[in-house]
Amino acid sequence: MPTILVEGKEPIEIEEGKKLVLALEDHGVDILHRCGGNARCTTCRVEILEGDAGPMGEAEAEILEKKGFTEPNIRLSCQIRVHMDLSVKPIMTVSEAGMDAGKRPEE
Repeated sequence: MPTILVEGKEPIEIEEGKKLVLALEDHGVDILHRCGGNARCTTCRVEILEGDAGPMGEAEAEILEKKGFTEPNIRLSCQIRVHMDLSVKPIMTVSEAGMDAGKRPEE
């Protein structure tokens, strides 16, 4: 089982292939995901601190470029299927943004 590390949280063990955004939310990380996990809004961005988040799909690459996020370690948590250990830092959280998380992304 892959382990996800988030600063200030206990390590999160999840089943391989689970979406990162769901793993974070299910374990008490107040990550935003305003578009419901459809790679449209970029509110679920995370910084990949360690590990390999896998290849970036076309939809994710397009929206990140369109919104001006060009750093290679910035990814959309709704587009990452976790297959190995990761250390991540959420960029936008519910508590910091003052809005509700958004519609829960589909599995």
